[in-house]
Amino acid sequence: MKNYEVLIVGGGAAGFFTAINLAEKNKGIKIAILERGKEVLSKVRISGGGRCNVTHACFDPKELTEFYPRGSKELRGPFNQFCTGDTIEWFEKKGVSLKIEDDGRMFPDTDSSETIIDCFLKATAELNIDILTGYSVQDVFQKDDSWKIDTNQGAFEANYLVFTTGSNPKIWGLLAGQAHQIIEPVASLFTFNIKDKRLVDLMGISAAATVKVKGLKLEATGPLLITHWGLSGPGILRLSAWGARELAARNYQFHIQVNWLTDDFNVEDAEQKLAEIKQDHSKKIVVKKSPFDFPNRLWERLVLAAGITEEAKWADLNKKELHALATQLTNSEFQVNGKSTFKEEFVTAGGIDLKEVNFKTMESKLLKNVFFAGEILNIDAITGGFNFQNAWTTGFIAATAIAERINQK
Repeated sequence: MKNYEVLIVGGGAAGFFTAINLAEKNKGIKIAILERGKEVLSKVRISGGGRCNVTHACFDPKELTEFYPRGSKELRGPFNQFCTGDTIEWFEKKGVSLKIEDDGRMFPDTDSSETIIDCFLKATAELNIDILTGYSVQDVFQKDDSWKIDTNQGAFEANYLVFTTGSNPKIWGLLAGQAHQIIEPVASLFTFNIKDKRLVDLMGISAAATVKVKGLKLEATGPLLITHWGLSGPGILRLSAWGARELAARNYQFHIQVNWLTDDFNVEDAEQKLAEIKQDHSKKIVVKKSPFDFPNRLWERLVLAAGITEEAKWADLNKKELHALATQLTNSEFQVNGKSTFKEEFVTAGGIDLKEVNFKTMESKLLKNVFFAGEILNIDAITGGFNFQNAWTTGFIAATAIAERINQK
C-alpha cells in the first residue's frame, strides 16, 4: 500500500495544473499523478495541431462563460477567481510567454505544445510530484477517513482524491458506483458529413457563412471549410458544440441551410444585388468571377446549381434564374449524414452532473475530500482554447481548496 496526501487520477492538463498549484501552496506534501497510459499530457501534445491552444484572449469572466454550451452558469464564479489573465501570468512566471492570434486564440510563442509539456514536467520534478504511468484504476472506496484506490499495479491510499480523467467511461462508472450522477456523454466538437455535387473537389476552400439546422433553433456564423467528407471550420464546430445533444438525438441525420453571404443578405437582398450586377456587367459571363467575397470555384458551383449555364452572360438571366441564384447564395440546403471527429481534438458533452459539485472548491457534494477538474465534469466549450481554460481554472480552484484544508489541520 502506497500512501500519499493527495492522489490525482489523470495525467492530462487539468491533473498537472492541479498538482503543480497544490505543491506550490503546500511544499513538502506527498502528491502523485496516476496515469493509465504510457505517456502523460498526450492531449496537450496534439492540441492546436501540435501548437497547443492554451487559452483565448477573452478577459471578462461573464463574457468568457458564453463560449461554454454546458457549464456557463457554473463557471461564472470560478472565472472570477482564476481567468485568462491569470493563466497568462502563471505561464509567464514559468518562463512561457503566450501570443494572441487574430481570432483570439493564444499559443506559446514557440508554436510548440512541447513548450507547455516541458514547463509542466520541469515544475513537477522541482516540486517532487510523483508521476506514475501505466496505472489503471480498478476500484475506489472509502477507508475510515481516507480513500483507497486499487490499480493494476497495486493499491494506494490518500487523504484527498482529485479526478481529472476527462472523458473516461471507466472512471465515470466507478464514480457512479459511489452515487454520482453521470450525464451520458455525446460528441461535442465534430464536423458534418455531406455528399453533395456542389462541394465535390472543393477541399480546402473556406468562406464565411451563416449556418442553420433546419427544424431546430441552432444557428452559427463563422468560416466554413469544405473538406473531402463535407463541411468543417469554426462555424460548423460552433453548431456542433451548441447542438451536441439535439444532433445526437437525431443520430446525426439532419438538414442545414447555408447563407454564403452571412446575415448581411437575405434572398430578397441578394436578388436586388444580382439585378444591379446584371445591369452593370451585362456582357460578362456569370460563372467567371464571383461578385461577392468568397472563392470563384464555389461561386461557379452555386451558379451551375441554380440552373445557369457556363456560357450565360449576366444579360441573359431572367427573373427565375436570378431568384434561383439568390436562393443558392442565401439558402443552400445540404443533407448531413453522420459526423467526423474534428482532427484529434475529441471533446464530449457529458460527465459528472454539475449539481453535485461545489464550484467554490470543486469538491464533490456527495463524497468528502473528492475533487474534480477539467472535462470529467459535464462542461465543454467551442474550439479556441476554452476547454483548456476550464482545465486551468477548475484545477487551480481544486488545488487552492485542498491546500487551505491541509493548512487548517
